[in-house]
Amino acid sequence: MVPPTAASTASSASIRHGPRRDGTPGPRAADVVADAVRSGILSGELAPGTPLREEELSATHGVSRHTARTALATLTAERLVTAEPYRGVRVSLLDDAALVALQQLRCALETEALRIVRDRGIRPPDVDAALDALAAAEASGDWPATLESHAWVHRALVDAADSPRIAEEYRRLDSEMHLLLTHVRPAYSPGALAEEHRAYVEAALADPGRAVREHLDHSTRMIIEGRRAADRPG
Repeated sequence: MVPPTAASTASSASIRHGPRRDGTPGPRAADVVADAVRSGILSGELAPGTPLREEELSATHGVSRHTARTALATLTAERLVTAEPYRGVRVSLLDDAALVALQQLRCALETEALRIVRDRGIRPPDVDAALDALAAAEASGDWPATLESHAWVHRALVDAADSPRIAEEYRRLDSEMHLLLTHVRPAYSPGALAEEHRAYVEAALADPGRAVREHLDHSTRMIIEGRRAADRPG
C-alpha cells in the first residue's frame, strides 16, 4: 500500500473554473495553485527562505494576482510560508524555538487522540500498513518516501480517534514537520526509525501521555542535532 502524500502535484493545465464536464465542482483555482506550491515546498524544490511573489505565481499558473494572493494566504495559515513586512512572502524556516513549540502542540493533539483511541479499545486500522511502508522506505534509502511513511504512521494514530477537529489541526502541524525534515535528516542507523516507531505505537496505545511526550522529546533532540551536524563545516 502506498502512503497518502502530504500534498498533491498540480499544474496550470489542471486549473478549472466552474464545474467539470461530469457536473461535479472542480477545485478552486487558488486551491490548485496552493497545492502546486505546497508540493514544491514539501519536496524540497522550494528551499526555506525562497521568496514567493504574487506576480510570478500569477504568470506561472495563468491566474489573477488576487488568486495567487489567496493561495499564499492558505499556505501562510498552514505556516508553510511566512509573510513579513517589507520582505514579502517566503518559504518558512523553523528555528529551534519554533521546533520546540511545534512539538509541544503536536504532543497535546496526539496525546488526546491516542487517549480517545485507548478508551475505545481499538487498534488504528491503518497503523500496521503505515509501519510496514516506513520499514520499506527506510530500507530503500528513499528519504522523501520515508518522510511520507513516517507522517502516515502518526496520522494513522490521530485519525483513529475519529475527531475531525483534532485531525484537521494535526495535519497543519504535520506539514510543518514534513517541511523541516525535508531539509534536516536525523542520524538514524538503517532500520532504526521503523523499529523505534513500532515500539512507539505499542507504548502509545498503552500509555499515551508518557509515550507521546518521550517520543517527541527524543525526536526533537535528534532533529536539532541533525541540523547542527548539517551546519558544521566539512
